[in-house]
Amino acid sequence: MTSRERVRAALSFQPVDRIPLEIEPGFDEFENDIHTPYHTYGPGKSYGAYGVKGIRQDHWGSIWESAEDGVSGEVRQAMINSWNDLEKLYIPYDILEKADMSRVNEDCAASGKFTMKMWGIMPFQRMQYLRGTETLFMDIALEDENMLRLMEKVHGFYKTEVEMWAKTDVDAIHLEDDWGTQQALLISPKAWRQLFKPLYKEYCDIAKAHGKLVVMHCDGYIMDIVSDLIEIGVTAINPQLNVMPYEELAEEIKGKMALWGGIDRQWLLSFGSPEDVAADVERVAKVFCTEGKSGVVGQCFKDKGAKDVNIRQVYKSWLNM
Repeated sequence: MTSRERVRAALSFQPVDRIPLEIEPGFDEFENDIHTPYHTYGPGKSYGAYGVKGIRQDHWGSIWESAEDGVSGEVRQAMINSWNDLEKLYIPYDILEKADMSRVNEDCAASGKFTMKMWGIMPFQRMQYLRGTETLFMDIALEDENMLRLMEKVHGFYKTEVEMWAKTDVDAIHLEDDWGTQQALLISPKAWRQLFKPLYKEYCDIAKAHGKLVVMHCDGYIMDIVSDLIEIGVTAINPQLNVMPYEELAEEIKGKMALWGGIDRQWLLSFGSPEDVAADVERVAKVFCTEGKSGVVGQCFKDKGAKDVNIRQVYKSWLNM
């Protein structure tokens, strides 16, 4: 099987010759089945480097400060401190208008791999960066009409970005938003369904209309909305497995929504042994893989502190399944 065939089969619960893998940079001894095609966006308001100690500004104009290399840092100050600021909010449509997408289709065809542009479609997180996390939670609780106006502006931008990628030859659209704490959803499931579920459904509908699959990254405890993600058409979820009961999640998604990675990066990859890692991969495979070693893409994150030997063990273990 080619990498593209392998991943598409796994995501549709068809038999595969081996578990497909998404490989972190620096582990080139393993075959990576996932590829991000070449593209560049316009600069918007960005300056500075992501993941480097110091100050940077993202393309929306939010200013970030990182105290050390290897971490994204935190937004120093909300851009919308009063709703009067909403009227002058810069929405960076120009980064899409100035995007160089000329090689995307050629790159998709040449790679032979499952292709998608990773990261960036994140309405909830973007609203936090613009408004401030605590303030946004209050806006949601109070059902503030101005918050709905902010949401409409942010969603309009991401909808345009999803449409841009859906018109290319990529295999999937990638969404991200971290929705859970270690124990519960960040807002009530009712509020999530009322406010944010329709946004993700629109992204999924656009993707499906163009024959694309949808992969969603979502950290934290999200058991309360897993059935909703299945309902709106998310093909695969990239969750934080260690904060949820494996067996309960597997029962919910098996045969309906694939698992994209999720090996514990809070403790296991940094402080566990290779034997611990191998045991965890075996457990994940046992409860999530369907007949024919399908329904799973093997993946993990090399966060700051993660041991290379443990990252390698993740890949080795999946290849030995």
